[in-house]
Amino acid sequence: MHVYCSKQHPNQKNHRFCTTCGEPLPLNSGEILVNRYRIISQLGQGGFGRTYLAEDLMQSHQKCVVKEFAPQVEQLEELEKAKELFDREADVLRQLKHPQIPGFHSSLQPKLGTKDFFFLVQDYVDGETYFDLSVNKQERGGKFTEAEIIELLKKILPVLSYIHAKDVIHRDISPDNLMLRRSDNLPVLIDFGAVKQLPASKGFWFTQLAANRTILGKKGYAPEEQLRQGKVFPSSDLYSLAVTALVLVTGKEPQKLYDSYQGNWRWGEIKISPQFASILKKMLSYKPSDRYPLAEQVLKDLEVAANTKVTNPQISKIRTMVAAPHRKKVSAIATQFNNKTQAVVQALPLPIWLRPFAISLITTTAILLVFAGVWAAVTGVINAVTSISLPSISLPSLELPKLPGAGSSSDQGSKNQNTSLVNRVLSRREQLEIPDGFFYTTVNQIFYTENPEAEGRSLTSSAEDAKLREKWFESAQELLQKLEQADLSVANRRKLGNYSGRDYENWRRQIETGRLGNYTTNRLDRDTNNKFYQLFPNQSRERLDQKTFGQIWYAIAADKISQLESGN
Repeated sequence: MHVYCSKQHPNQKNHRFCTTCGEPLPLNSGEILVNRYRIISQLGQGGFGRTYLAEDLMQSHQKCVVKEFAPQVEQLEELEKAKELFDREADVLRQLKHPQIPGFHSSLQPKLGTKDFFFLVQDYVDGETYFDLSVNKQERGGKFTEAEIIELLKKILPVLSYIHAKDVIHRDISPDNLMLRRSDNLPVLIDFGAVKQLPASKGFWFTQLAANRTILGKKGYAPEEQLRQGKVFPSSDLYSLAVTALVLVTGKEPQKLYDSYQGNWRWGEIKISPQFASILKKMLSYKPSDRYPLAEQVLKDLEVAANTKVTNPQISKIRTMVAAPHRKKVSAIATQFNNKTQAVVQALPLPIWLRPFAISLITTTAILLVFAGVWAAVTGVINAVTSISLPSISLPSLELPKLPGAGSSSDQGSKNQNTSLVNRVLSRREQLEIPDGFFYTTVNQIFYTENPEAEGRSLTSSAEDAKLREKWFESAQELLQKLEQADLSVANRRKLGNYSGRDYENWRRQIETGRLGNYTTNRLDRDTNNKFYQLFPNQSRERLDQKTFGQIWYAIAADKISQLESGN
């Protein structure tokens, strides 16, 4: 089994560094850091490193989170700067002692081989992010109420007041970084990887390695002064918190709530009370000076809005039903729920210029526009599951007439090159036993997403379209590589294209009847999400397409269930 670096170079599992580029590889399960922290599993990966679930062997195997800070720097002065930033961040986190902030344990700087590594160890929070809670609500046909969001703000604003009093700005507030803790139903502010302390002399802080400035913050959630200039103030966090409130109360992402042409928020589409809207508008002011300067002032004004009857002040635990998985935003489907699941599966066009090679490499005089045949539409009612009606999506086909025949030597060379590429793609797909319908559907979706200029037109075998053909092959080869890295069983690969909500319902029943021990549906979602988004980090966090990437999500989940059934 191979492990891969961020550049997708394959390595043996026992390697600590990529043999191709030298990048540090993920820690393995069971590996022990500084004779104390045993790695259980990888929780996630971002631009600054990886996060692991671990157990503290010196504290009764207490669970904790180990964050690996892995700056990709070469020069000695850059490494020294990285150490300085790491030490500063650790110092800031040591100051934060609040019951709604994960406690800081220690910072580690071991040397493995000739390279320095930096780790932060913090409390593990058992709960769900508000992002996942929002997804769960929407998949059941609902969303957070205004009263629930006001309660959330009332409980999290004191946390912001606490860190701001210490001149610390979080800089990355979003539904992902707010968790509802199971033990006491309190919101917890997590992921202080972007936290920075404000030097009194400057009023702002930004990371700089060599000549490259790194400005932190999520687009859509971070205000302009943070994204454009790297400047942050307490009101910058309040801005991000207000965006988070709008996202949770509407079930829509910021990009769908903000009119970038007019430069204002679409308040007409946001159904909240005028009092609450007035507070959020002030928090969302373009100029920092027009916002609330302190979290305490927001709390005071919220008292009026809080008088609204709270129908459910404590957010109940919601069973996750995956019809469109992740870490995934599903706002587009919030109003499309009914009592049936309709899965309309269409024929996916096999790129016609591949067919001569798939059959016998004999050139043809006429090329069909699409694969013959259409998969039958499947309509079913899944009992006990709130389901989604999936719209039919028609993807344009890649149409290529026959490749150039034996003409000039350059034509013949081009033909031979295309033949080799086609053979490699077809052979690899067949070896992995991936259904061709699913495969070509997914490759076409990737291709058109990355090359929108090609949509609506037919490709030809001319030199003019050579670059686009090359890009199609790159998409196909990359998908095959990702599916190979997923390390799925043959049976689960063969089923790609045929998974549905019925499969998930069967897994849920197995879990609820105790056939898989103490494993939970939430754990299944979390484990599957982690693996899926390590493979496809650039996939939209909106609802996954059920005929393409949603199928891969299901296959990963099916593999996890199979492992649990076999006791692995």
